[in-house]
Amino acid sequence: MTNKVAIVTGGTRGIGRSISEALVKAGYKVAAFYHGNEEAAKQCETELGLKAYKVDVTDYDACAAACAAVEADLGPVAVLVNNAGITRDAVLHKMTAQQWHEVVNTNMTSLFNTCRAIVPGMRDRGFGRIVNISSINGQKGQFGQTNYSAAKAGMIGFTKALALENAAKGITVNAIAPGYIETDMTASMRQDVLDSIVRQIPAGRMGRCDEIAGLVAYLASDFAGFINGATIAANGGQYMS
Repeated sequence: MTNKVAIVTGGTRGIGRSISEALVKAGYKVAAFYHGNEEAAKQCETELGLKAYKVDVTDYDACAAACAAVEADLGPVAVLVNNAGITRDAVLHKMTAQQWHEVVNTNMTSLFNTCRAIVPGMRDRGFGRIVNISSINGQKGQFGQTNYSAAKAGMIGFTKALALENAAKGITVNAIAPGYIETDMTASMRQDVLDSIVRQIPAGRMGRCDEIAGLVAYLASDFAGFINGATIAANGGQYMS
């Protein structure tokens, strides 16, 4: 790989920040997309030496403009990590249309928006690495998350189809399905709830953000050129498909 530019959506907080950090350490010029947290974005720019771009990943035109700006600023994009995601939990019979569309658009439609902007250039150059961050709940389902589970499952189907379309052009497209990971969100949960989650994980603990980030860095590397269309579970053995 001669050009080492990477885009990470949702790249300034939680798992996304760890992914950005791992790619910076691997020698990439990283563009981290974020939506609202200006403080976290500035902190990442200062501490990690990356460039943050405020982008609404649910907006097709905004994604196209942001990806064009990255290529103008940093160069052609070799790696795209689709990590941006939200939850709006509710059982289906109480879920609003807004809760459904916000989650599906952020977690799944965003993949079309970013990939549509980036894939043509990857095809022209004969190289690309795309990593989509799905979820254990896209594999097994989760009570109160029909929107999230559907979107994360859709990411897996998207990954397989896009891999088939682009494998001959030197592009790999893979998904990672993390289980429960130590983040600010899980840290805010009640201890009894956390304890009940950990009891379901054979490893006896939640995962770390850097464990997911390390896997992304590997899939982005030249060593992973023969891994394509795969969904890699990273859940401590909680769900095996």
